[in-house]
Amino acid sequence: MNKLIIYYSFEGNTEFIAKRLAKRMQADIEKVQPLRELKSKGFSKYVWGGRQAIMKKKPDIQNLKTRVADYDMVIIGTPVWASTYSPPIRTTLSRLDLEGKKVGFFYCHDGGPGKIEEAFRSEVDGSHLVGIKSFVKPLKDDIHEIDKEIEAFAQTLSRAL
Repeated sequence: MNKLIIYYSFEGNTEFIAKRLAKRMQADIEKVQPLRELKSKGFSKYVWGGRQAIMKKKPDIQNLKTRVADYDMVIIGTPVWASTYSPPIRTTLSRLDLEGKKVGFFYCHDGGPGKIEEAFRSEVDGSHLVGIKSFVKPLKDDIHEIDKEIEAFAQTLSRAL
């Protein structure tokens, strides 16, 4: 089965997981690219990014290079912003037709996932959700422990193939 990982990463945590997961699953991978990236760092990133997430903004993004219709399984990755997925992923999900597809979901956070899983489940109603995984501070954690978590998640997703 063809597998595709689509992700957005602001500070590198989600990208780190996406690349390692893609390698383990032999999946294609594509990064969501906003046309105008949020420039804020430090505390202001929470204000601006959180505001966009709470207001359910859908920023303009570059078109995906891959045809999602060609894949049997699509795995979505995002950081948690204000207890939900990032605005670039909100835009992406609004453009994708995942009905009938096997879908996996992972998210990265610093300890506060909020209601992200509930929000994602409602967004992909009509698809076959085969796995959800939370990663806490992956770039700050022990790489061997993170690799074990990635491997377990890859096995969960692979059982659905």
